[in-house]
Amino acid sequence: MKILILCTGNSCRSQMAHGFLQSFDKSLTVRSAGTEASGKLNLGAVEAMKEVGINISHHTSDSVDLYLGEEWDYVITVCGGANEVCPAFIGKVKNRLHIGFDDPSHAVGSEEFIKSEFRRVRDEIKVKFERLYESIK
Repeated sequence: MKILILCTGNSCRSQMAHGFLQSFDKSLTVRSAGTEASGKLNLGAVEAMKEVGINISHHTSDSVDLYLGEEWDYVITVCGGANEVCPAFIGKVKNRLHIGFDDPSHAVGSEEFIKSEFRRVRDEIKVKFERLYESIK
């Protein structure tokens, strides 16, 4: 099964969802991309995932353009921006879903509060993507 997860910057939420899906089932082909890829991972996301034993530090922040011509079982947007500007895929997409999450990289406050926002969003992503995985496997 091939799954593409889209976000605007492909630095945080899509990367965490990518990491969780791959941890649920190594046989899945999972990619993540951004409509305006930042080119780098958000260190808060990398640290939050490391806390639950998932290493995403080797992921890359890629443009959705790399994947437009491919066939996908699922294309899933995880932020409103990507959902609104999700490009038309030339390739075949069997299922297109939107599962939105707050952007923890926009959190303002103490270092501990910001970390707690990354953890909160990470945990929400895990729950929702675990449910999705259970329903499609």
